[in-house]
Amino acid sequence: MLLRDQVVLVTGASVGIGRSLAVGLAAEGAIVGVNFKNSREDAKETCRLIEQAGGVARLVPGDISKKEEAERVVEETVQSFGRINALINNAARTRFGPFCEVTEEDWLDVANTNLKGTFFTSVAAVRFMSQRDGGSIVNVSSCAARLMVRFHSLYAMSKGGIETLTQQLAVELAPLIRVNCIAPGPTSTARNRRYDVHYDGNWGRVIPMKRVAAPEDMVGAVAFLVSPRASFITGQVVRIDGGWTLKGHTPDLEKEDFSSDRSLG
Repeated sequence: MLLRDQVVLVTGASVGIGRSLAVGLAAEGAIVGVNFKNSREDAKETCRLIEQAGGVARLVPGDISKKEEAERVVEETVQSFGRINALINNAARTRFGPFCEVTEEDWLDVANTNLKGTFFTSVAAVRFMSQRDGGSIVNVSSCAARLMVRFHSLYAMSKGGIETLTQQLAVELAPLIRVNCIAPGPTSTARNRRYDVHYDGNWGRVIPMKRVAAPEDMVGAVAFLVSPRASFITGQVVRIDGGWTLKGHTPDLEKEDFSSDRSLG
């Protein structure tokens, strides 16, 4: 129970890595604010999984790509639980495809969620953390921020910005608030399997550990970084990738179908 009675807000917690983080941190004793944008039923399922295991969770709806909603999401978490000890900036948007086909709408959608959302949700959380005994922020980047992957220009730009923000805030907010980051490698999520029905096998073949990550593989690192056991760790980017970035090979991405990206809210 690394996080007993710690209040943790997880953005984008309705599905995928976000859901696994919310459920996994609750299993470590955290009280979890489950943020979502559109997928209320999926977010309810995240809460149900937490509560079924004996944990405490609350739905916190809001589109963190909008400053006022990012602030409200944090404020509602504090109103529900009396405080916020940790923030997990997980909510993200993707727009994969050729660089020259990126539209301004694509650019704004990704940048507003991944960069603006992470920034202003952190600002709101820090205001409350600073009034108490401090806290911890863990941002979610991607190995694509450091290992350039075909068709990932917009996404890699946004995740690279998150890693830089992590390091900047680690210096600026020390010693009261620690800021770290995880960078997942290829991960088996419903979104990724929409791009390629054979995603797990095709990507698993190029990873030294011979498999893609499961969303649950992210929990241990995040729980540790949020916990007192990481009290002298800040400004770090932890790559959870099965050794993938050591080799950097990818499958043939020409075969992946990214057409569903714009339809996902």
